[in-house]
Amino acid sequence: MRYRPLGRTGTLVSELCLGTMTFGGEGMWEHIGTQQQAEATDLVRRALEGGVNFIDTANVYSHGTSERMLGQALQDLGVERSRVVLATKVRGRMAPDANGSGLSRGHIVDQVHRSLERLQTDHLDLYQIHGFDPLTPLETTLRALTGLVREGTVRAVGASNLAAWQLARALWISDVEGLERFESLQAYYTVAGRDLEREVVPLLSDQQLGLLVWSPLAGGLLSGKYDRTTDKAGGARRDSFDFPPVNRERAWDVVDVLREIGAAKGASVAQLALAWLLHQEVVTSVIIGAKNMGQLEENLASVEVRFTDEELVRIDEVSALPPEYPGWMVARQGGDRDLERLAENVPPLLGAKEAEG
Repeated sequence: MRYRPLGRTGTLVSELCLGTMTFGGEGMWEHIGTQQQAEATDLVRRALEGGVNFIDTANVYSHGTSERMLGQALQDLGVERSRVVLATKVRGRMAPDANGSGLSRGHIVDQVHRSLERLQTDHLDLYQIHGFDPLTPLETTLRALTGLVREGTVRAVGASNLAAWQLARALWISDVEGLERFESLQAYYTVAGRDLEREVVPLLSDQQLGLLVWSPLAGGLLSGKYDRTTDKAGGARRDSFDFPPVNRERAWDVVDVLREIGAAKGASVAQLALAWLLHQEVVTSVIIGAKNMGQLEENLASVEVRFTDEELVRIDEVSALPPEYPGWMVARQGGDRDLERLAENVPPLLGAKEAEG
Protein backbone atom coordinates (compact mmCIF):
# COMPACT_ATOMS: atom_id res chain seq x y z
CA MET A 1 0.00 0.00 0.00
CA ARG A 2 1.30 3.43 -0.92
CA TYR A 3 0.32 6.71 0.73
CA ARG A 4 -0.33 10.05 -0.93
CA PRO A 5 -0.79 13.63 0.32
CA LEU A 6 -4.40 14.75 0.77
CA GLY A 7 -4.40 18.02 -1.14
CA ARG A 8 -2.18 20.52 0.63
CA THR A 9 -2.98 19.31 4.17
CA GLY A 10 0.21 17.34 4.73
CA THR A 11 -1.92 14.37 5.80
CA LEU A 12 -1.02 11.11 4.08
CA VAL A 13 -3.83 8.77 3.06
CA SER A 14 -3.70 5.27 1.64
CA GLU A 15 -4.16 4.96 -2.11
CA LEU A 16 -7.18 2.78 -1.40
CA CYS A 17 -9.92 4.13 0.87
CA LEU A 18 -12.54 1.90 2.45
CA GLY A 19 -16.03 3.05 1.51
CA THR A 20 -18.84 2.18 3.90
CA MET A 21 -21.95 2.73 1.78
CA THR A 22 -22.63 -1.01 2.09
CA PHE A 23 -23.00 -0.81 5.88
CA GLY A 24 -26.60 -1.02 7.09
CA GLY A 25 -28.62 -1.45 3.92
CA GLU A 26 -31.61 0.63 4.97
CA GLY A 27 -34.04 2.07 2.42
CA MET A 28 -32.52 2.67 -1.03
CA TRP A 29 -29.13 1.61 0.30
CA GLU A 30 -30.16 -2.05 0.38
CA HIS A 31 -29.29 -2.13 -3.34
CA ILE A 32 -25.68 -1.30 -2.45
CA GLY A 33 -25.12 -3.63 0.50
CA THR A 34 -26.66 -4.91 3.70
CA GLN A 35 -23.77 -5.65 6.07
CA GLN A 36 -24.64 -5.75 9.74
CA GLN A 37 -22.26 -4.93 12.56
CA ALA A 38 -20.23 -8.15 12.70
CA GLU A 39 -19.63 -8.14 8.94
CA ALA A 40 -18.82 -4.43 8.90
CA THR A 41 -16.31 -4.80 11.73
CA ASP A 42 -14.63 -7.67 9.92
CA LEU A 43 -14.30 -5.64 6.71
CA VAL A 44 -12.83 -2.68 8.60
CA ARG A 45 -10.36 -4.99 10.34
CA ARG A 46 -9.19 -6.55 7.07
CA ALA A 47 -8.86 -3.18 5.36
CA LEU A 48 -6.69 -1.86 8.19
CA GLU A 49 -4.58 -5.02 8.09
CA GLY A 50 -4.12 -4.41 4.35
CA GLY A 51 -2.61 -0.98 4.96
CA VAL A 52 -5.73 1.16 4.52
CA ASN A 53 -5.70 4.17 6.86
CA PHE A 54 -8.47 6.15 5.14
CA ILE A 55 -12.20 5.42 5.62
CA ASP A 56 -15.08 7.32 4.01
CA THR A 57 -18.75 7.47 4.95
CA ALA A 58 -21.67 9.93 4.85
CA ASN A 59 -24.50 10.85 7.15
CA VAL A 60 -27.11 9.88 4.53
CA TYR A 61 -25.81 6.32 4.08
CA SER A 62 -28.65 4.27 5.58
CA HIS A 63 -29.72 7.46 7.35
CA GLY A 64 -26.81 7.49 9.80
CA THR A 65 -26.47 3.74 10.28
CA SER A 66 -23.26 3.53 8.23
CA GLU A 67 -21.57 6.13 10.45
CA ARG A 68 -22.82 4.39 13.59
CA MET A 69 -21.56 0.98 12.47
CA LEU A 70 -18.21 2.39 11.42
CA GLY A 71 -17.76 4.13 14.75
CA GLN A 72 -18.63 0.94 16.62
CA ALA A 73 -16.25 -1.12 14.46
CA LEU A 74 -13.34 1.17 15.27
CA GLN A 75 -14.20 0.99 18.97
CA ASP A 76 -14.51 -2.79 18.91
CA LEU A 77 -11.17 -3.12 17.14
CA GLY A 78 -9.46 -0.76 19.57
CA VAL A 79 -8.09 1.42 16.76
CA GLU A 80 -6.06 4.40 17.97
CA ARG A 81 -7.88 7.47 16.65
CA SER A 82 -4.77 9.23 15.34
CA ARG A 83 -3.93 6.25 13.10
CA VAL A 84 -7.05 6.43 10.93
CA VAL A 85 -8.21 9.26 8.65
CA LEU A 86 -11.99 9.57 8.96
CA ALA A 87 -14.08 11.31 6.32
CA THR A 88 -17.81 11.91 6.18
CA LYS A 89 -20.21 14.19 4.31
CA VAL A 90 -23.08 16.61 4.76
CA ARG A 91 -25.82 17.93 2.47
CA GLY A 92 -28.36 15.15 2.02
CA ARG A 93 -31.78 14.99 3.64
CA MET A 94 -31.67 13.81 7.23
CA ALA A 95 -35.13 15.02 8.33
CA PRO A 96 -38.46 15.61 6.54
CA ASP A 97 -38.82 19.29 7.50
CA ALA A 98 -37.89 22.22 5.24
CA ASN A 99 -34.41 22.60 6.77
CA GLY A 100 -33.63 18.90 6.93
CA SER A 101 -31.09 19.07 4.08
CA GLY A 102 -28.75 21.51 2.38
CA LEU A 103 -25.60 23.43 3.22
CA SER A 104 -26.90 26.21 5.44
CA ARG A 105 -24.90 27.06 8.55
CA GLY A 106 -27.65 25.57 10.72
CA HIS A 107 -27.78 22.26 8.89
CA ILE A 108 -23.99 21.90 8.77
CA VAL A 109 -23.49 22.64 12.47
CA ASP A 110 -26.35 20.37 13.51
CA GLN A 111 -25.20 17.50 11.34
CA VAL A 112 -21.50 17.60 12.17
CA HIS A 113 -22.25 17.02 15.84
CA ARG A 114 -24.61 14.16 15.04
CA SER A 115 -21.97 12.57 12.82
CA LEU A 116 -19.37 12.91 15.58
CA GLU A 117 -21.72 11.21 18.02
CA ARG A 118 -22.43 8.31 15.69
CA LEU A 119 -18.73 7.89 14.83
CA GLN A 120 -17.77 8.10 18.53
CA THR A 121 -15.04 10.66 17.92
CA ASP A 122 -14.32 14.28 18.82
CA HIS A 123 -13.12 15.35 15.37
CA LEU A 124 -13.28 14.58 11.66
CA ASP A 125 -10.17 14.52 9.52
CA LEU A 126 -12.11 15.44 6.37
CA TYR A 127 -15.62 16.92 6.24
CA GLN A 128 -17.06 17.06 2.74
CA ILE A 129 -20.06 18.78 1.24
CA HIS A 130 -21.95 16.02 -0.58
CA GLY A 131 -23.01 18.19 -3.52
CA PHE A 132 -24.11 21.67 -4.52
CA ASP A 133 -26.88 23.52 -2.68
CA PRO A 134 -28.51 26.07 -5.02
CA LEU A 135 -30.29 27.81 -2.11
CA THR A 136 -27.23 28.52 0.03
CA PRO A 137 -24.46 30.87 -1.16
CA LEU A 138 -21.05 29.22 -1.25
CA GLU A 139 -19.79 32.01 1.02
CA THR A 140 -22.21 30.95 3.76
CA THR A 141 -21.23 27.30 3.48
CA LEU A 142 -17.51 28.06 3.52
CA ARG A 143 -17.84 30.32 6.57
CA ALA A 144 -19.65 27.57 8.46
CA LEU A 145 -16.99 25.02 7.51
CA THR A 146 -14.21 27.44 8.43
CA GLY A 147 -15.75 27.83 11.88
CA LEU A 148 -15.63 24.06 12.38
CA VAL A 149 -11.95 23.94 11.41
CA ARG A 150 -11.02 26.81 13.72
CA GLU A 151 -12.76 25.19 16.70
CA GLY A 152 -10.99 21.88 16.02
CA THR A 153 -14.08 19.85 15.19
CA VAL A 154 -12.87 19.37 11.61
CA ARG A 155 -9.28 19.15 10.38
CA ALA A 156 -9.86 19.77 6.65
CA VAL A 157 -12.78 20.31 4.29
CA GLY A 158 -13.57 18.82 0.91
CA ALA A 159 -16.28 18.73 -1.72
CA SER A 160 -18.07 16.10 -3.75
CA ASN A 161 -19.93 16.09 -7.05
CA LEU A 162 -19.28 19.72 -7.98
CA ALA A 163 -18.96 21.11 -11.50
CA ALA A 164 -15.65 22.72 -12.38
CA TRP A 165 -17.10 26.25 -12.25
CA GLN A 166 -18.62 25.64 -8.82
CA LEU A 167 -15.37 24.33 -7.43
CA ALA A 168 -13.36 27.16 -9.01
CA ARG A 169 -15.71 29.74 -7.55
CA ALA A 170 -15.45 28.17 -4.10
CA LEU A 171 -11.65 28.26 -4.25
CA TRP A 172 -11.76 31.92 -5.31
CA ILE A 173 -14.08 32.80 -2.41
CA SER A 174 -11.78 31.04 0.05
CA ASP A 175 -8.79 32.94 -1.31
CA VAL A 176 -10.45 36.36 -1.31
CA GLU A 177 -12.15 36.02 2.09
CA GLY A 178 -9.42 34.10 3.89
CA LEU A 179 -11.64 31.06 4.45
CA GLU A 180 -10.74 27.37 4.55
CA ARG A 181 -10.36 25.96 1.06
CA PHE A 182 -11.56 22.64 -0.23
CA GLU A 183 -8.58 20.29 -0.19
CA SER A 184 -10.18 17.46 -2.11
CA LEU A 185 -12.96 16.55 -4.49
CA GLN A 186 -14.75 13.24 -4.29
CA ALA A 187 -16.01 12.43 -7.76
CA TYR A 188 -17.07 9.65 -10.10
CA TYR A 189 -14.17 8.56 -12.28
CA THR A 190 -13.55 5.26 -14.02
CA VAL A 191 -11.81 3.89 -17.07
CA ALA A 192 -15.32 3.32 -18.49
CA GLY A 193 -16.36 6.92 -17.81
CA ARG A 194 -13.60 9.51 -18.08
CA ASP A 195 -15.85 12.60 -18.30
CA LEU A 196 -14.03 14.15 -15.34
CA GLU A 197 -10.99 14.71 -17.55
CA ARG A 198 -12.68 17.38 -19.65
CA GLU A 199 -12.78 20.22 -17.11
CA VAL A 200 -12.42 18.98 -13.54
CA VAL A 201 -9.13 17.08 -13.70
CA PRO A 202 -7.17 20.06 -15.12
CA LEU A 203 -8.63 22.23 -12.35
CA LEU A 204 -7.64 19.75 -9.64
CA SER A 205 -4.09 19.52 -10.98
CA ASP A 206 -3.72 23.29 -11.28
CA GLN A 207 -5.09 23.99 -7.79
CA GLN A 208 -3.42 21.00 -6.06
CA LEU A 209 -6.63 19.37 -4.85
CA GLY A 210 -6.76 15.69 -4.07
CA LEU A 211 -9.09 13.48 -6.10
CA LEU A 212 -11.01 10.81 -4.21
CA VAL A 213 -12.67 8.45 -6.66
CA TRP A 214 -16.12 6.97 -6.02
CA SER A 215 -17.61 4.07 -7.97
CA PRO A 216 -14.29 3.15 -9.64
CA LEU A 217 -15.89 0.00 -11.07
CA ALA A 218 -18.76 1.97 -12.65
CA GLY A 219 -21.37 0.63 -10.28
CA GLY A 220 -20.17 -2.94 -10.78
CA LEU A 221 -20.06 -2.84 -14.57
CA LEU A 222 -16.28 -3.40 -14.40
CA SER A 223 -16.53 -6.09 -11.74
CA GLY A 224 -15.79 -8.76 -14.32
CA LYS A 225 -19.31 -10.18 -14.03
CA TYR A 226 -20.58 -8.35 -17.10
CA ASP A 227 -19.63 -8.23 -20.77
CA ARG A 228 -21.27 -7.36 -24.07
CA THR A 229 -23.09 -10.72 -24.19
CA THR A 230 -25.21 -10.01 -21.11
CA ASP A 231 -26.42 -7.15 -18.96
CA LYS A 232 -27.30 -9.47 -16.09
CA ALA A 233 -24.87 -11.14 -13.73
CA GLY A 234 -27.17 -12.69 -11.15
CA GLY A 235 -27.21 -10.79 -7.90
CA ALA A 236 -24.69 -8.17 -8.98
CA ARG A 237 -25.32 -4.55 -7.99
CA ARG A 238 -26.08 -3.34 -11.53
CA ASP A 239 -28.92 -5.84 -11.82
CA SER A 240 -31.02 -3.99 -9.24
CA PHE A 241 -29.49 -0.50 -9.20
CA ASP A 242 -28.40 0.62 -12.67
CA PHE A 243 -26.23 3.57 -11.64
CA PRO A 244 -24.15 5.54 -12.55
CA PRO A 245 -24.96 6.01 -16.26
CA VAL A 246 -22.35 4.46 -18.56
CA ASN A 247 -21.83 4.36 -22.31
CA ARG A 248 -22.26 0.61 -22.63
CA GLU A 249 -20.54 0.11 -25.99
CA ARG A 250 -17.39 1.93 -24.89
CA ALA A 251 -17.50 0.03 -21.59
CA TRP A 252 -17.64 -3.35 -23.35
CA ASP A 253 -14.67 -2.39 -25.53
CA VAL A 254 -12.77 -1.50 -22.36
CA VAL A 255 -13.75 -4.78 -20.70
CA ASP A 256 -12.52 -6.73 -23.75
CA VAL A 257 -9.08 -5.11 -23.50
CA LEU A 258 -8.89 -5.51 -19.73
CA ARG A 259 -9.78 -9.20 -20.01
CA GLU A 260 -6.99 -9.74 -22.53
CA ILE A 261 -4.40 -7.88 -20.45
CA GLY A 262 -5.64 -9.56 -17.28
CA ALA A 263 -5.27 -13.03 -18.75
CA ALA A 264 -1.56 -12.36 -19.28
CA LYS A 265 -1.10 -10.89 -15.80
CA GLY A 266 -3.28 -13.26 -13.83
CA ALA A 267 -5.41 -10.32 -12.70
CA SER A 268 -9.15 -9.72 -12.80
CA VAL A 269 -11.01 -7.03 -14.73
CA ALA A 270 -11.86 -5.31 -11.44
CA GLN A 271 -8.23 -5.26 -10.31
CA LEU A 272 -7.08 -3.79 -13.62
CA ALA A 273 -9.82 -1.12 -13.54
CA LEU A 274 -8.72 -0.07 -10.04
CA ALA A 275 -5.05 -0.23 -10.97
CA TRP A 276 -5.61 2.01 -13.99
CA LEU A 277 -6.96 4.70 -11.67
CA LEU A 278 -3.97 4.28 -9.36
CA HIS A 279 -1.74 4.98 -12.38
CA GLN A 280 -3.42 8.38 -12.95
CA GLU A 281 -1.32 11.16 -11.47
CA VAL A 282 -4.34 13.24 -10.38
CA VAL A 283 -5.80 10.44 -8.22
CA THR A 284 -5.13 10.60 -4.47
CA SER A 285 -7.21 7.65 -3.30
CA VAL A 286 -9.71 5.22 -4.80
CA ILE A 287 -12.73 4.40 -2.64
CA ILE A 288 -13.47 0.68 -2.59
CA GLY A 289 -16.61 -0.85 -1.13
CA ALA A 290 -17.30 -4.53 -0.70
CA LYS A 291 -20.35 -6.69 -0.12
CA ASN A 292 -18.19 -9.49 1.25
CA MET A 293 -14.64 -10.38 2.24
CA GLY A 294 -13.87 -11.91 -1.15
CA GLN A 295 -14.57 -8.63 -2.93
CA LEU A 296 -12.45 -6.71 -0.44
CA GLU A 297 -9.50 -9.09 -0.86
CA GLU A 298 -9.73 -8.78 -4.64
CA ASN A 299 -9.81 -4.99 -4.45
CA LEU A 300 -6.91 -4.77 -2.01
CA ALA A 301 -4.75 -6.81 -4.41
CA SER A 302 -5.12 -4.15 -7.10
CA VAL A 303 -2.25 -2.15 -5.55
CA GLU A 304 0.16 -4.82 -6.77
CA VAL A 305 -0.80 -4.49 -10.45
CA ARG A 306 1.66 -2.70 -12.73
CA PHE A 307 1.14 -1.81 -16.39
CA THR A 308 3.68 -1.53 -19.16
CA ASP A 309 3.68 1.66 -21.21
CA GLU A 310 2.19 -0.27 -24.12
CA GLU A 311 -0.66 -1.59 -21.97
CA LEU A 312 -1.47 1.88 -20.69
CA VAL A 313 -1.59 3.16 -24.27
CA ARG A 314 -4.00 0.38 -25.26
CA ILE A 315 -6.31 1.12 -22.35
CA ASP A 316 -6.12 4.85 -22.98
CA GLU A 317 -7.01 4.45 -26.63
CA VAL A 318 -9.99 2.14 -26.09
CA SER A 319 -11.42 4.28 -23.27
CA ALA A 320 -10.70 7.72 -24.73
CA LEU A 321 -13.47 10.30 -24.68
CA PRO A 322 -14.75 11.58 -28.03
CA PRO A 323 -13.38 15.07 -28.64
CA GLU A 324 -15.61 17.99 -27.64
CA TYR A 325 -15.26 21.75 -27.95
CA PRO A 326 -13.37 23.62 -26.53
CA GLY A 327 -11.06 20.71 -25.73
CA TRP A 328 -10.15 19.93 -29.30
CA MET A 329 -9.49 23.60 -30.05
CA VAL A 330 -7.33 24.05 -26.96
CA ALA A 331 -5.25 21.05 -27.98
CA ARG A 332 -4.97 22.28 -31.57
CA GLN A 333 -3.86 25.78 -30.62
CA GLY A 334 -1.52 24.62 -27.88
CA GLY A 335 0.59 22.46 -30.15
CA ASP A 336 3.00 25.20 -31.15
CA ARG A 337 3.88 25.80 -27.48
CA ASP A 338 4.69 22.17 -26.65
CA LEU A 339 8.32 22.10 -25.51
CA GLU A 340 9.17 18.75 -27.08
CA ARG A 341 7.68 19.74 -30.43
CA LEU A 342 9.46 23.08 -30.30
CA ALA A 343 12.80 21.34 -29.82
CA GLU A 344 12.12 19.16 -32.87
CA ASN A 345 10.58 21.71 -35.24
CA VAL A 346 12.05 25.18 -34.60
CA PRO A 347 14.94 25.76 -37.03
CA PRO A 348 18.26 27.18 -35.79
CA LEU A 349 18.71 30.96 -36.07
CA LEU A 350 21.59 30.43 -38.53
CA GLY A 351 21.91 27.82 -41.20
CA ALA A 352 25.15 25.89 -41.62
CA LYS A 353 26.50 28.17 -44.39
CA GLU A 354 25.56 31.35 -42.57
CA ALA A 355 27.34 30.07 -39.47
CA GLU A 356 30.53 29.44 -41.48
CA GLY A 357 30.43 32.93 -42.95
